[in-house]
Amino acid sequence: MAYWQWGEPASSHVVLCVHGLTRQGRDFDVLAQALCQRAADTGQSLRVVCPDVVGRGQSDWLKDPSGYQIPFYAADMLALLQQLQPGTLDWLGTSMGGLIGMVVAGLPEAPAFAKVRRLVLNDVGPVIEWQALQRIGQYLGKTGAFATEQLAADALWAVASSFGPHTPAQWLALTRPMLKPLGDGSGRLTLHYDPALAEPFKAVTPESAAQGEALLWQAYDQITASTLLVRGADSDLLSPGTARAMTQRGPQARLLEFAGVGHAPTFVAPDQVQAVVSFLLE
Repeated sequence: MAYWQWGEPASSHVVLCVHGLTRQGRDFDVLAQALCQRAADTGQSLRVVCPDVVGRGQSDWLKDPSGYQIPFYAADMLALLQQLQPGTLDWLGTSMGGLIGMVVAGLPEAPAFAKVRRLVLNDVGPVIEWQALQRIGQYLGKTGAFATEQLAADALWAVASSFGPHTPAQWLALTRPMLKPLGDGSGRLTLHYDPALAEPFKAVTPESAAQGEALLWQAYDQITASTLLVRGADSDLLSPGTARAMTQRGPQARLLEFAGVGHAPTFVAPDQVQAVVSFLLE
């Protein structure tokens, strides 16, 4: 499992940023730099680590796609944390990265290196709306072939416009790390992730989703970390009702909503960045 690192490599304060389903660790470039700048300005030592979850980015692909599931990802993160050995651990997880964070932060007997102090859940909770799963299933696994970065950016925007307003330059910067050479000698590009991610996703039924929900609520209710729940006001994945319930049980998350954004905020806009930097470092 590859990861991107910002700040001071020897710092005992680690902020772990974990991306969404088809994304990768470079999604957090803007936020990581802002966190490091704030730490430097206030005399704090900080290390920001942004893994490429297995099957994405620079990380290896699995021979068996059934391993592309939350419990396995959580085990991978525990192995990474054992290597990093943070003295203070904060976690920001977008969508899938938030589900992994709930599992890790909800471990009742977590080892010292995996005890989460502050947790940011970005547009995700124990209940995932079924229509959002169906929407994601329509594009998951279709990694495409693109003649240019710009054509790839345009295609990605067609399925990710719910991320909210971005300038063309911001969107291109988010798109570049999502691409790799197709490898057929044509010079074309394709998305970086393993198309087999779609296999376990397609196997989800309303019944298995309900079982997963029960386990995630159990994990959420065991979280002791100070928790910030970020929601895109137009999100189709995290309902207002689930978000409200998350403020009333478990760690009783503080809810922050961003207007004009669906699933999910990207922490490129200054107001989104500022909110997270303040929560984690002040």
